[in-house]
Amino acid sequence: MANLFENADGLLSVTDIADMSSAAETTLYTVPTGKTLILTKAYVRVNADLGNSGDCSIGQSGAPTDFIPSTDLDIADAQFDVIVLQPIPSVTPTIARKEYVAAEPIVFDVINAFNAVAATVYLFGILDDA
Repeated sequence: MANLFENADGLLSVTDIADMSSAAETTLYTVPTGKTLILTKAYVRVNADLGNSGDCSIGQSGAPTDFIPSTDLDIADAQFDVIVLQPIPSVTPTIARKEYVAAEPIVFDVINAFNAVAATVYLFGILDDA
């Protein structure tokens, strides 16, 4: 029977980030052998006010701004706030989207630290045969 998840937009990973106050990369997902991946969106749920000085990005390790460029999450100011991060469709896109190959790690990068709160990142995308 065919895998209903393959070639459909689906949840790839749920990753807890214990402390958003450290500028660091956290691996969200690694593309499986024999597959390619197109990322579609991410949800970030916080457990308290993130503050207004941090920013983050999502993408491949080593180039973590190629899916979601540097962005702030300033509007996340209470427990259970959820922010949807996804590229904005446009007739004249400013960033070419990437297809990620097998063994490529996808990371959430805290570029400038937020308050010391926890967050959960839900990553979505489309898997296909390589």
